[in-house]
Amino acid sequence: MLTGEYPPQPGGVSDYTQLIARELARRGAEVHVWAPGEAGEAHEDGLTVHRAPSLFTPAGLVRLSRGLDRCRKPRRLLLQYVPHAFGLKAMNVPFCAWFAARRGDERWVFFHEVVYPWSLGAPLRHQLLAATTRVMLRLVASAADRTFVSIPTWAEHLPTRVRRHTEWRPVPSNFPTEVPPEAVARVRAELGEGLLLGHFGTYGIATSEPLGRVLVPLLRADPRRRGLLLGRGSTPWREGQLRNHPELSGQLLSRDSLAPDALAAHLAACELLVQPYLDGVSTRRGTTMASLALGRPLVTNTGHLTEPLWRELDAVALVEGTAPATLVEAAERLLARPEERAALGARAVEVYRERFSLERTLEVLLSPAPTAGGERP
Repeated sequence: MLTGEYPPQPGGVSDYTQLIARELARRGAEVHVWAPGEAGEAHEDGLTVHRAPSLFTPAGLVRLSRGLDRCRKPRRLLLQYVPHAFGLKAMNVPFCAWFAARRGDERWVFFHEVVYPWSLGAPLRHQLLAATTRVMLRLVASAADRTFVSIPTWAEHLPTRVRRHTEWRPVPSNFPTEVPPEAVARVRAELGEGLLLGHFGTYGIATSEPLGRVLVPLLRADPRRRGLLLGRGSTPWREGQLRNHPELSGQLLSRDSLAPDALAAHLAACELLVQPYLDGVSTRRGTTMASLALGRPLVTNTGHLTEPLWRELDAVALVEGTAPATLVEAAERLLARPEERAALGARAVEVYRERFSLERTLEVLLSPAPTAGGERP
């Protein structure tokens, strides 16, 4: 497995790669992970992790080639593709050309992200970046024996010949999918009485403003409600909100950078999760997948990256567009109807197990590639 990030480096791709690598090893595959980092080799979780500084730069590729060649054949390379993860300011054409030249190996690619957005009005350096990432994408995709995308929208950027055989493989939850009832009870006892509204995220620019415009009115509407902020960056975000809304100091809580088991227990303790996204809910959203896997009722919204299935599966309370008032209204309806919340949570975990779980991903990764004449259903 080739990846631009791997624990202890933080990030969704890092967590996903570790999850998949561990499970493949547990099922008997010989797994080697190659990632940038301090030089060294470690044996952990039944697999081997190789780290080297500047691994995907031209100088590092020499070492990488030698290391791969020492692994016994046949070899399958599974590349976790994110253009900015390979260095050279997201314009690492030499790495993509190197990958395309590894004809002696079976080459599979999972596209987590694909290209930098193109805009004619953007600065020249951004246009250059957009053009370069498209060259990189074509090099990698055209050479791959099998391609996967985290959301169907990414496939639209692939060459037509590749697109026809590309498989959509939603990212499963990177967190525990079951929590002991006693762990949930401990969290609720620690947090005290009151109805718990949760949000799980990283509190970046894309979510900070819409989250505040939804969560603040919900907390103001009932002083017995509490908002639980989970994920890296939650504490600074809470502090920023309290500077503007000091009256919420007793209602707004945060738990920053919890261990996976503790995070899952806190998610499971929430009566309702509020997850606004500017680009819409999609199957690449690990925050949504973690909530579904635990059977939590969730309010979210559509956007340009939202797949049609979200309207069809009824696994979340889905509103059209990003208007805060619409999200607040949907959340209030569920808060007033405990039976509807319970039914939504039960449907969420059912859909997750059937469509998005780790088992579905492993079934694909451990299967042979489709024949040239056939496509996967």
